[in-house]
Amino acid sequence: MATRPRIYTPETLILNSKLDLEVQASTHLVKVLRLKEGAEIRLFNGDGCEYLASITIAGKKNAQVEITEILSNDSKVSFPLHLGQVVSKGDRMDFTIQKATELGITDITPLWSERCDVRLKGERLEKKMEHWKKVAISACEQSGRNHIPTIHPAMTYHEWASQVESDTKLVLHTRDQKPLADLQTPTSVALLVGPEGGITDEEVELCIQQGFTGLTLGPRILRTETAALAALSLFQYLWGDF
Repeated sequence: MATRPRIYTPETLILNSKLDLEVQASTHLVKVLRLKEGAEIRLFNGDGCEYLASITIAGKKNAQVEITEILSNDSKVSFPLHLGQVVSKGDRMDFTIQKATELGITDITPLWSERCDVRLKGERLEKKMEHWKKVAISACEQSGRNHIPTIHPAMTYHEWASQVESDTKLVLHTRDQKPLADLQTPTSVALLVGPEGGITDEEVELCIQQGFTGLTLGPRILRTETAALAALSLFQYLWGDF
């Protein structure tokens, strides 16, 4: 049997109820995938469950489905991971959000710092935030994940470092570092990753004052998107669900 397509919907999903899908989802299922009435798909809305549904109306812009079964229920997040990522140029931020979502990140906060080359405000920032949320949703569709990570409002690294709550708080930088082997097993982690140009000594010092521990990932200097994903992979291997 072919793999059933997996679709996100913001709507509440209730067993044995019928649901009109959004235009984009309807078009994808009927016009792109050419599914007919009776075809089965998988739905999720971020509540931790995945649902089986059957297409009852196969209109190109108004597909309707009936919810027939709960396929899985992942109501609990096993290991909270919060990434504070200084915004990077081009599509690097998209890449980081996409892959961090696949790796099980629970929270992402876009950050501004002294060496950040990207400056967004007002309507441009609002559009970018919506875009990043869609990137995360798409990554959940692809990876089979039922929980959608929270994309928090963008803020300065100082604001985030002073208010983020986590059992263990880590900052990647090039001095005063501690290897992962020296850390006790945490119940949650907050990770601060700087921009392409790195974070300044003053920014590092402020993080240390706020309870962050310096972290090293070896002798090589990693690109910002590589550093975040390498660290998240290690966290999941050592303390999470890998």
